[in-house]
Order: sequence, then structure tokens, then C-alpha cells
Amino acid sequence: MASAVLPSGSQCAAAAAVAAPRGLRFRLLLLLFAAALIPTDVPFTFCHDFEASPATWNCDGQNLFTKDVTVIEGEVATISCQVNKSDDSVIQLLNPNRQTIYFRDFRPLKDSRFQLLNFSSSELKVSLTNVSISDEGRYFCQLYTDPPQESYTTITVLVPPRNLMIDIQKDTAVEGEEIEVNCTAMASKPATTIRWFKGNTELKGKSEVEEWSDMYTVTSQLMLKVHKEDDGVPVICQVEHPAVTGNLQTQRYLEVQYKPQVHIQMTYPLQGLTREGDALELTCEAIGKPQPVMVTWVRVDDEMPQHAVLSGPNLFINNLNKTDNGTYRCEASNIVGKAHSDYMLYVYDTTATTEPAVHGLTQLPNSAEELDSEDLSDSRAGEEGSIRAVDHAVIGGVVAVVVFAMLCLLIILGRYFARHKGLFSLTSSPRIK
Repeated sequence: MASAVLPSGSQCAAAAAVAAPRGLRFRLLLLLFAAALIPTDVPFTFCHDFEASPATWNCDGQNLFTKDVTVIEGEVATISCQVNKSDDSVIQLLNPNRQTIYFRDFRPLKDSRFQLLNFSSSELKVSLTNVSISDEGRYFCQLYTDPPQESYTTITVLVPPRNLMIDIQKDTAVEGEEIEVNCTAMASKPATTIRWFKGNTELKGKSEVEEWSDMYTVTSQLMLKVHKEDDGVPVICQVEHPAVTGNLQTQRYLEVQYKPQVHIQMTYPLQGLTREGDALELTCEAIGKPQPVMVTWVRVDDEMPQHAVLSGPNLFINNLNKTDNGTYRCEASNIVGKAHSDYMLYVYDTTATTEPAVHGLTQLPNSAEELDSEDLSDSRAGEEGSIRAVDHAVIGGVVAVVVFAMLCLLIILGRYFARHKGLFSLTSSPRIK
């Protein structure tokens, strides 16, 4: 008696037929017998990557077509074996190990994630639920014509990053310091693309990719120099991946410590003109991180007047007089550094109505390295006014001296000519012989 050889993967179908209920057993055995009669030593012809419409298919007479499938891990993949010009030939779907998933409308494979969506003489459509990375590979459609035909579809599984972490080298940084920030996107397929943002400004990092068991871990490093304006600004690590819709990101807020910024506010007199007998009240405002705990007042190059009253950030001088003229400095410091601001006091006569250029506030740096454009303009405001006032006085004095000298010269010359008038007349007269 001749023995029939089952097609590849049909041994599973035989086992399923034995275990099937009696009502289905006869039908299954007939299908298996038909499969056994199909020749297995005849080479298959292939067709792959067909166009979207069957009317455009062109594979040199091939009637069996499939297309590749890309699916996100955990979602549903749909595999379709389609036949053009069907002649009711048997259609079979095999997995990457060439085990039969569906033989016509029967599923020998015991993986219940495969479900039949449609079966006809022109199509075998199967769904695979809860797709995992192990399901990736080539799936084969076979059409038992003469000659037999085979086509394959490739399932590609996308795996989004499982974890996104951002790490800052230092929780608290000091202004002017360069810090390292790292972001890691773990276990994705394919490798993710990491982008950096500081607030709304995109920055450039350096990424490294590690591959392990077809999965990728990407680590991006960002070197960032911080300034006081960066305090409280978020640093954002954003991931771009084909399996991710929308923005997948994580962020950390910068904490930057900076030295105090000092400003002197004159709270009295309100009109800003300090006359003899009036009172003066100055308030020192110091902002820094950490906040300065101590604010002090000193008088530059002289002692503080005895009638001056110091109360925290406030300086009060009652009954002003000319001896109070000078520069008064407010100093503030924290663990990052120190800063100060100066107020140049000029006490006017009681009848004064205008204020000279040398009177006012200045913001001075602690050293030449700390001098910037803003400090420079503030600190030189009073000095430039003073220089201009001095220049005008010098020019006026020189002009007065020149005018006075010319007047004196004219007077001397006039007296000289008047005294020698007769001599000039006698010298210029013609001689009489």
C-alpha cells in the first residue's frame, strides 16, 4: 500500500484531526488526504510586493500575492494571501518555521492568536493578535496550482521605548558652570532619536546606541553651560520613534545659584532733590539665589555720619548738611559671591531747584572680571556727568582768560599810540629845504 507524505507543517494537522470531535474528524481527514496528494517536490514560483490594486499586479503570470506588514508590539497584524484569476486551488499559510497556520479555512496550529478573517477561492486573510517581537519574520502563502506558487510577507514589529529617563549631573548648579545631562531610551526597535530642548530652544546632544537581542538602548549626552536666567527653566528630552504617536518626553527643571543683584532705591525725598536740612532715606534691594541673608551699608572713604540710622536694608539720614556729601554703598553677599551698589549724595543749598549731573546712583562691579556692559553703563553714569561738568568749567575759564588778555592788550596799545602820537606825526612829515 502506498503511503502519502504530508506537506511541510501538516503533521500538526494530523494530530489536530485525531483530537477533533467525531463530527469534524471525517472532514479533517479528507482535507489532510487531499494535502497529501499535492506534490511536495515541485519548486514554487514567487511573487512579492504587489501593488495596491490587483489590476496593476504584474508578476509574469503569477496569481498569488502578499504584502509586507508593519505592526506595533501588542497590536494586531493582518496577513492576506490574495489570488488573481482563481481556479479554486488550495491556499495555505505557513509561519517563519514553515509550520502550517491555516490550510484553507482550517487552523492546524494551536496558537489561538491566529484567527480567520476571510476565506474564499481568491483570499485567505488571517489576523494575529497581541503581536510580540518573536512573531517577526517571513510568513509564506502557498497556492497549489500547476506549477505551485509561493509568496511571502514580512512582518516587522515596532517596539516603543519601554522607559525614558533623564539624569542631571548636579541637582544644583552655579551660574557659569557647565553641567552634564543624560537621557536614556531603553529597549526599543528600531533605535530611537533623541532631541534636546531648553525651554523652547533646541540644543544638540551626542547619542550612543547599544544593541542587545534585536533591541536598542539609546543614551544621549548634553553639555550645558548655565546662567542665572536658566533658573527654573525645563530641560526636555524628547523621543522620536515610528511606534510613538505624539510627543514622548521627560524633563527636569534647572536650579541655578547666582550672586546677588543689588539696587538702591531712594524712597525719600520723593522729588529726588536733597537740600540742607532735609531728610534722606535709601532702601537697598538685593536679589540672589540663595537669597542674601545680610545687607550692609558703608560710606566709601569716610565714616558714616553720626546722625545716620541703619535699619536692615534701609539707610536714614536726618537734617542733611554739606558734610554728608559722599558715596554710600550697599553690600550684599551669599555663598556664590558678593555685589554692591553705590549712591552718590550731594547736598544742595536750601534755594537750589535743579540737580547737577554728579548726583545719583551707580552700580559697581566687585572686580574687573565681573564688569559687564550693564554694570559699565550704570557705574559710569555719574562719572561722565562729572567729567562733562568739569570740561565745561575749564573751557569757560580759558575763554574768560583769553578775553581778559585781549582787552588788556587793546588798552596798552591804545595808551601807547596816544603817548607817541606827536612823534609819529613829526616822522611822517616831509622836510622843507
